[in-house]
Amino acid sequence: MQPAAITMGCPVGIGPEIILRFFAGLTESICPPVVLGDLGVLQRTAALLDSTVKPVAWQPGESVRHGTVPVLELSHLDANRLHWGQPSKETGTAMAEYIRRAAQGALSGEFAAVVTCPIAKKALHEAGIFFPGHTEMLAALTYASRFRMMLAGSRLRVVLVTIHEPLAKVSAMLSVEGILDCIRMTAESLRRDFGLTKPRIAVAGFNPHSGEQGMFGREEMDIIEPALQQYQGEAIVSGPQPPDTVFHKAANGSFDAVVCMYHDQGLIPFKLLHFQDGVNVTLGLPIVRTSVDHGTAYDIAGKGIADAASLRAAWCMAQEIAANRAR
Repeated sequence: MQPAAITMGCPVGIGPEIILRFFAGLTESICPPVVLGDLGVLQRTAALLDSTVKPVAWQPGESVRHGTVPVLELSHLDANRLHWGQPSKETGTAMAEYIRRAAQGALSGEFAAVVTCPIAKKALHEAGIFFPGHTEMLAALTYASRFRMMLAGSRLRVVLVTIHEPLAKVSAMLSVEGILDCIRMTAESLRRDFGLTKPRIAVAGFNPHSGEQGMFGREEMDIIEPALQQYQGEAIVSGPQPPDTVFHKAANGSFDAVVCMYHDQGLIPFKLLHFQDGVNVTLGLPIVRTSVDHGTAYDIAGKGIADAASLRAAWCMAQEIAANRAR
């Protein structure tokens, strides 16, 4: 299988460090990972960490040597002038190029999957790239008009109907069509990407106790229930489930995924269970894309204490999805 591209993320965040820690513990793989980033930055980080693996220049088509970090050089930053935790227009331009090249390579079949390390949205904006984040940028680069965010771990998967929206606006943004589309995309991913022939999906309610027949709100009766009634497909879908119990049920095996109405409804229980090894999966793209489920962690960048668990999990999941799609 083709290699999996790992984008380095922000050059002054923890991306370079977790990449080196990931490669230091790497064993055999079906999708050999290669880094799209900056060789000089990774070499400086390797010296800082006294790393057992050596970053080396790599080009598509070349073999990957064990004990090295193969790097497709897409920027040539002056590593000695960079300061950990201080992004700039220059670093923003570089990390955008890593993403652009990864998307291009995945679309052409050069890469089997894309795994992304964290970026700084402010630095992207300073570089004149005005996307809210990775997901929206990758959707534009791959011409995807429909996409959803799934957070996945060994015990819990959650998919969001609305993502980064103020809580006061969520109710007005919910629609039968939007919820139905999210259910369909979740079912498709569980079958195609995770190999589940009859996925079980729970749809969380919006209000306490799922509205209690309208006593605590009508979103369940007016929006969520009609969406459930319209769903026709292979998945077993139930809801609206009371939000205070549905995640316990899913984490204990009753459901394969929970469709959530808003960001924190899904991410609070998810991060409680998968704070270190959670994976962000983008549904709806024509490429396989997973990501670490954490930020740039500027407060600890360059200190040698960043944990590569989420990157390791994201890479393993990217391999799994790529293999399932190939079958």
